Amino acid sequence: MYTQICSGSVYGVEGRMIAVEVDISSGLPQVNVVGLPDPAVRESVERVRAAVKNCGFAFPMERITVNLAPADLRKEGTAFDLAIAAGVLAASGQLRSELFQDFLVLGELALNGELRAVPGVLAMVEQAKQRGISKVLLPRGNASEAACIEGMELFAASHLRELGDPKSDRQSWEALRYDPADDAERHARTDAAFSGSAPGHGDFGDVLGQHHAKRALLIAAAGSHNVLLAGPPGTGKTMLAKRLPGIMPPLREEEALQVTKIYSAAGKLPGGIPSLMRERQFRSPHHTISAAGLIGGGSIPRPGEVTLAHRGVLFLDELPEFSRAALEVLRQPLEDREVTIARSRAVFRFPASFLLAASMNPCPCGYYGHDSDDQRCVCSEIQIARYRAKISGPLLDRIDMHIEVPRPLASEGLTSGMTTPEMRALVLLAVRRRSERRSGSRELGELAGASLRRAVEMTKAADDLLRKAFDSLGVSLRAHDRILKLARTIADLDGQDRVDQEHVAEAIGYRSLDRKLHTL
Repeated sequence: MYTQICSGSVYGVEGRMIAVEVDISSGLPQVNVVGLPDPAVRESVERVRAAVKNCGFAFPMERITVNLAPADLRKEGTAFDLAIAAGVLAASGQLRSELFQDFLVLGELALNGELRAVPGVLAMVEQAKQRGISKVLLPRGNASEAACIEGMELFAASHLRELGDPKSDRQSWEALRYDPADDAERHARTDAAFSGSAPGHGDFGDVLGQHHAKRALLIAAAGSHNVLLAGPPGTGKTMLAKRLPGIMPPLREEEALQVTKIYSAAGKLPGGIPSLMRERQFRSPHHTISAAGLIGGGSIPRPGEVTLAHRGVLFLDELPEFSRAALEVLRQPLEDREVTIARSRAVFRFPASFLLAASMNPCPCGYYGHDSDDQRCVCSEIQIARYRAKISGPLLDRIDMHIEVPRPLASEGLTSGMTTPEMRALVLLAVRRRSERRSGSRELGELAGASLRRAVEMTKAADDLLRKAFDSLGVSLRAHDRILKLARTIADLDGQDRVDQEHVAEAIGYRSLDRKLHTL
């Protein structure tokens, strides 16, 4: 007796279809799971056995072989439990095998037969749709998440017993058909819980002074430029960075789907959501994070912080306190906007197009160059040089804007300046101008070299100034291109079609810190 049921797994952040084949034959009662299962998959045998018995079904006392195909891919997780149980029941004649035809079956089983939600459902359902599978049987806790993929027929169950009565000749799953409209009240509660769990961005109007830093963050948000805030403690660096997602443009439909899929694969969606994630994410890992935690890793790699910050903000507070190994792994995603992790059996690619925001003190004690009557720097030149050398030149070269955030003075007038809604409106205008001007499918941030220079129209005065700065300041070609992109964003904020001299001058002014950090 043989049956095959389609299930799924997540590799990286993409779904893969896995065929669960079950064969029952004469022999000593035992269950063998083959096809490179990990311990969680092998242990599913005991969960399935207990769940089948506790739901009134009979677990076959024969030789059972479960194969997970393709057999050369390692399988992990608990999403195969329901498919294995369904395969055993269908192969033993307790459920009709035609019930599972053209179905994707996902779910984890409790010992009493309850169905528990599993991570990565969004990616697996999307892959099933691409493979021509139109029906999905899954736990009710994952139903609202799967409903984000249009055109799929969903059947949601809470218990294994709901799959059918083995004593009945008529078996149908019409009662399990899921309609998102029927879950409006639960969706509202989930949506409120999700909104409450997202970090509050706050208002830039709460930050007094620091108008120069606010202007820089306005430019960073409009063009997704990386930014480093440097200054003594208590000047508002973290406050400014936390408010950055609030002025960034909303996610497009395909971006929202990709971000939601990442959080689904990472198991970080709060109990399923009624719609795609529309908020720009703000990730702020502690400085003790490992390189693998930042970039992603594992035997089957999982998303790291750079991928969880995709299309959002990755904030590294006290940048020099991070380990050198953790910082250096940022170089590839900052350049390529994706992470590539190679394993012996496969190569995994994770999207990692994020805005890097970082902060640092000028020295270990924090007061070098910002002495006051009650606070003076006590660090030696060697300590300062060692502290600043933790940030390598190649990494600093990939940060577009280096902003000094000094201690504000009451004599200069501590006004709040622009608020978040006002800044967001300016950003949206700049983004609209850029999209109207853009030709082709590639965005400005993805261009480099000759293609970038052809895409940015400059006045002669601006071109001459950029050439002089390149020769006199000794910046790299990468920094040259980043200055050009920065000037283009500034021109968009000013409503100008061509990059002029003042736009280039302001962009160059934001590249001063890399020279200061290496003068000691």
